[in-house]
Amino acid sequence: MEWIEHRRGLDGELLGWMRPDGDGFVVIDLLGRERTGVVDWFEAEETLDELGIGYLAGAYEMRLDSGEWLRVRIAEATPRRVQVKKDDWGDMTADQVYYALPFPVPSDALRALSR
Repeated sequence: MEWIEHRRGLDGELLGWMRPDGDGFVVIDLLGRERTGVVDWFEAEETLDELGIGYLAGAYEMRLDSGEWLRVRIAEATPRRVQVKKDDWGDMTADQVYYALPFPVPSDALRALSR
């Protein structure tokens, strides 16, 4: 992977990557998904800074093998895998159910729920 890491200036938190493409770069988020077409270095950095990591905290749906969608939350995102947790709505007595997804996460396997 020839991706260039981009980190937040204040604390060094990884925000995503810039993948070289011709004379420009394509922005890749922490789920491994392209967020732009080919842009220049400045626009790529600006895009990642604006994107931040807040989108990881939102609710998502994961497609099960049965084809049904399950509401989940992202528990961990790394360049090797993305781990999601069945949304238990904060129930401290609920079983913790985790699923591992490949990286990059296929768009037909995980989708963000509208806010």
